[in-house]
Amino acid sequence: MTSSPATERPSLAAAQAAAAICLDLKANDVVILDLEGVTDMTDCFVIASGSSDTHVRAIAEHVAEEMKKRGYPPHHVEGLTQGRWALVDFVDFVVHVFHPTLRSFYQLERLWGDAAVIAVGPQGAVT
Repeated sequence: MTSSPATERPSLAAAQAAAAICLDLKANDVVILDLEGVTDMTDCFVIASGSSDTHVRAIAEHVAEEMKKRGYPPHHVEGLTQGRWALVDFVDFVVHVFHPTLRSFYQLERLWGDAAVIAVGPQGAVT
């Protein structure tokens, strides 16, 4: 039996779970950037957009709560009070939830252009 990349890399599997949790609350444009070989600071970024400040906060809070239930408590959380760009740091992967205007301004996907992009659909990561 062949193992998938997610089972070989627990951080990628956890990032995929976090991406699916974002989708639970109707996050938009959810992607995973696989940073393996690009940087040593973390393995993956999960990037998602909310439609308003309240939506951004709700998505980030939901990810933090649900991942904690799954054994991945967040190491650090930033930006929840403002709701424009919430960051939930799990050390091995980081979830960024943006208001659409800030996402287009910061363009993390372009900034980390050397990273492989893993699209995320309704059922989770689509490789």
